[in-house]
Amino acid sequence: MSIPFFSSAPMHTALKTEIDAFWQRFYDSNWYVLGPEVEAFEQAYANFNQSRYCIGVANGLDALHISLKALGIGPGDEVIVPSNTYIASWLGVSQVGAKPVPVEPNPYTWNIDPDRIEAAITPRTRAIMPVHLYGQACEMGPIMDVANHHQLRVVEDNAQAHGAAWQGKLTGSFGHINGVSFYPTKNLGALGDAGAVTTDDPALANFARMYRNYGSKERYFNETPGLNSRLDAIQAGILRIKLPFLTQWNLMRAELAQEYFAHLEGIEPIILPTLGKGCTHVWHLFVILAERRDALKAYLANQGIATLIHYPLPPHLQKAYSGLGFQPGQFPIAEALAQKCLSLPLYPGMPMEQVEKISAAIQAFYPS
Repeated sequence: MSIPFFSSAPMHTALKTEIDAFWQRFYDSNWYVLGPEVEAFEQAYANFNQSRYCIGVANGLDALHISLKALGIGPGDEVIVPSNTYIASWLGVSQVGAKPVPVEPNPYTWNIDPDRIEAAITPRTRAIMPVHLYGQACEMGPIMDVANHHQLRVVEDNAQAHGAAWQGKLTGSFGHINGVSFYPTKNLGALGDAGAVTTDDPALANFARMYRNYGSKERYFNETPGLNSRLDAIQAGILRIKLPFLTQWNLMRAELAQEYFAHLEGIEPIILPTLGKGCTHVWHLFVILAERRDALKAYLANQGIATLIHYPLPPHLQKAYSGLGFQPGQFPIAEALAQKCLSLPLYPGMPMEQVEKISAAIQAFYPS
C-alpha cells in the first residue's frame, strides 16, 4: 500500500454535499470575481483570526507584496526575514524593491530567533517579517518588543499556521499587516491559488483593498499603479465552507503528530520538532531532522511512502539571490537544516495506521 504525502480527499468527501450545492449557487450567481461571496469569506476569516479586517487576494505572495506596499516600503529599505523559510517570504520584499536581510532561526524551533534580530537592524531597516514555519507560531512577544523599541513595522507571513497562537493570540493578528496563503495544501486550502491580507488598521486595509484591484476604489478611476490580485468568488465560497472545520482539522493533525512522537522518540539519528515558549503548532508539516536524510528519503520511497523536503536550499543560496553576494557558510543554521530536514506525511483524515507504518520503516532504517 502506497502512502501519499498529502491528500485532500478525506476533507472534500466529508463536505461533498455542501460543496455540490455551492457549485450551483456559484454558477447561477453570475458573479465570479470579488462580490458577495468574497465579502462573506473576508468577514468570516477576520472573525476567526481575531483581526478587524481581511482582504482577499489572489495568492499568498501577493498578500506579502501588498502588505509591504501598504506600509510604504520600497527601494532603499531593508526588511528582516528568516534565513530558514520558503523563498516567497523574500520575494515579497524584493517585489517592492526592498532588500531582504536574513536572520538565523532558533536551532530548536526552526523559526526566526528573536534574540538575533536586533543585531541585523540598520538605519535602513523598516520592517520585520516573521514566518510561522511548518505551522508553529513564532515567539511573537519578543519580536514585537524589538519592533516597538526600534519603531519598526511587523508583517507576519502566516501562510502555514492558520489557527496557531503565541500566548493565546492567533498568528496573523500581531503584525501591523499580514499575509496569508490558502494554497490547496495549507491547513485552510482553496481549490486553487488564494490568499488574504489581515490587519486592524483601517487605512492599511483600505490601501490593500484598492491596490489588489488595479489601484482603484471606483471602477475605471485609478489612484495608484496597483495589481490585479482579486480573490475569485469560487475560492472564497469554498474557503467559507471549509473554515468552520479548520479547528477540528488542526486537532486531527495534532493527533497524528503526537502519534509520530510516540513512535519516533528515542531514535538517535533523528531530531523531532520542538515547541517554542508560549507557542502552539498546527502541524501544517511534520518535519524531522535526519542523519543520511537523502538515503532515508529513498528508502521510504521504496517502501511506498512519499516524503518531501521543505526546503532543500535556503533563499540566500538560491540563484535568484546571487546578486546579494551571500556565500555558503554565512547562515550555517539554515544550511544545516536544509541538509537534514524531511517532511513526513500528515493530513486530516490520514489513517493512524499509516503513521505506524511510516514510523516502523524509519526505525528499520536506523537499526539500534
